[in-house]
Amino acid sequence: MRDPERDAAEMAVRREKMLDTAYRLFSEHNIESVTMAEIAREAGYGNKTLHRYFNSKPALVVAVATRRWEQFRESNRKRRPSADFEGMSAAEIFGFYLDSFLLLYREHKDLLRFNQFFNIYIRAEKVGAETVRPYQGMIQALEAQFHGMYLKAQQDHTIRTDVPEIEMFSTTLHLMLAVVTRYAVGLVYQPEEGFDAEKELEYLRNAVLAGYKPISGEVL
Repeated sequence: MRDPERDAAEMAVRREKMLDTAYRLFSEHNIESVTMAEIAREAGYGNKTLHRYFNSKPALVVAVATRRWEQFRESNRKRRPSADFEGMSAAEIFGFYLDSFLLLYREHKDLLRFNQFFNIYIRAEKVGAETVRPYQGMIQALEAQFHGMYLKAQQDHTIRTDVPEIEMFSTTLHLMLAVVTRYAVGLVYQPEEGFDAEKELEYLRNAVLAGYKPISGEVL
């Protein structure tokens, strides 16, 4: 007699192995060049087994992206100075948010490489909105966290609120993610005498934070 709980646990283990294998291959090479058959073989399963879990390559790609970003969000949440940012000003929360991009560069260059391949693949393959929905849900969760910071800024005025919230979120997300990705994959000018990448990224982080702080004495 089959044990439903054991079966569910075994299915979860197989799914995790497939996702881990796909992520490794996608981030080491690029998504377009990796086939479903290669992923199945590397994971130690048949092609039909892989397709029972993920009925198409776009579905697998989105599942990998969603899982990896959720894992980063969870690990990043654990490094908060306080749960739900209690006792922190909007400026301190915004600084934490910006620091998260520097953390990506320091410790998760593989995720940045994968994310670059992901964006290229999704556009090139014209992956439909329904398939991408799980990934969009993760982005919406980030927006919700940003919204909490913006509401606090309306109360303590440590961050400007004359800039529309969605514009601030989109600008900082795209700017910081694009820059740390370029540094991670080496698409930056590299002088012969070398350079301090983290110092340059820290400068950008501080410049963005300063740009959204109100002028001294100004209440917005």
